[in-house]
Amino acid sequence: MKSPAVAVVILAAGKGTRMRSERPKVLFEVAGRPMVNHVLEAALGIRPKAVVVVVGHGAADVRRAVKGDLAFDPRVTRFALQRDQRGTGHALRCALYALRGFRGTVLVLNGDVPLVGPETLRTLAEAHRRAGSAATVLTFRPADPTGYGRVVRDGRGALLDIVEEKDADFETRTIAEVNAGLYAFDAAVLPAALRRLRAGNSQGELYLTDVPRLLRREGRPVGAVRVLEPEVVAGVNTLSELARASASMRSRVLERFLAAGVEIVDPSTSFVAPDAAIGAGTRIEPFTVVEGGVRVGKGCTVGPFARLRRGTVLEDGASIGNFVEVKATRMGRGSRARHLSYLGDATVGRRVNVGAGTITCNYDGRRKHATVVGDGAFLGSGTLLVAPVTVGRGASTGAGAVVLAGRGVPPGAVAVGVPARILRRMRKGG
Repeated sequence: MKSPAVAVVILAAGKGTRMRSERPKVLFEVAGRPMVNHVLEAALGIRPKAVVVVVGHGAADVRRAVKGDLAFDPRVTRFALQRDQRGTGHALRCALYALRGFRGTVLVLNGDVPLVGPETLRTLAEAHRRAGSAATVLTFRPADPTGYGRVVRDGRGALLDIVEEKDADFETRTIAEVNAGLYAFDAAVLPAALRRLRAGNSQGELYLTDVPRLLRREGRPVGAVRVLEPEVVAGVNTLSELARASASMRSRVLERFLAAGVEIVDPSTSFVAPDAAIGAGTRIEPFTVVEGGVRVGKGCTVGPFARLRRGTVLEDGASIGNFVEVKATRMGRGSRARHLSYLGDATVGRRVNVGAGTITCNYDGRRKHATVVGDGAFLGSGTLLVAPVTVGRGASTGAGAVVLAGRGVPPGAVAVGVPARILRRMRKGG
């Protein structure tokens, strides 16, 4: 039998008051990327018919962040606006218009569970399908259940209710199993159930957690699936929880690179973004940052205390050393920048030596400009290259040289001084 179609709703409208910030909670970053974008990537990983992101607080900023992510697929992803923050049930109501006509399973996720992956979502959807349930709730047992809605079961283990902590009595608060905030619903019964929600609780909100109870009272089958790894569904509500989620994500990412043959000398002090690419045989020294979108070839060395920013490409055998920052720059095969340098918006050829303290001065106060350094060039210590500028193949600069914009250094020539002047040129045919 063919599995039913799946659509996903991501709830990303809340403010997140416990983060103590005006920034929307889902925009706080884990591994250099907003939390909601990790959830979006997981959702798209199960190939849904549609993904609806419900926005509210900071709606424009959340839309912008989602649309700017590499995982964003405009053919599938839509937005729904929750103008007033009236609870999770109301948020899902706001998403229904974007799903009009859809038949199948609707997965509902929170935008603050950055460690969730496609595997967990597939497990939830498949359990829901096999049981033929109207609703299925994902649950887990955290070390500390404080703040979570408790999952109440009957003597046979069937789901009876989900009680939010603020509405729970003492006995209910002793329950260790909690609601993960991830659900699967039959799209056919969802609209009517949402219309029956009432705000009779301490928050005066429409709780999505009430929907399974309403469906059960109608005699419809309702199930619950417990996740054995609490970390993957734990929500982020405080800055402490954000730090823990970031540490877990960093550990996951580094383990993946280690398994692929990348030597990471000290994982506890190294940061590598999940969407970076690093070739086998490369060595990452301590206190190194490799940001998203960076591509590092095979047999490179990076660090210690180095930072590779988005848009950087290191070809095989390139070497970036201590206190070197590289941004949107391509370093050719075997080229080296080992000490105290900044390379931005540059194209550096093969076998180039970048002396200590070299800087590409790429910003004139209004625009960024490019620097080009040819194969085999030698940049002396403290060289300043004022972009736009070109240093030719096999050319050299003396220590402290300032090569001004538009002047450059011809192939094979030597430039020294402030401003740099050509000391000698390569002879014809040389």
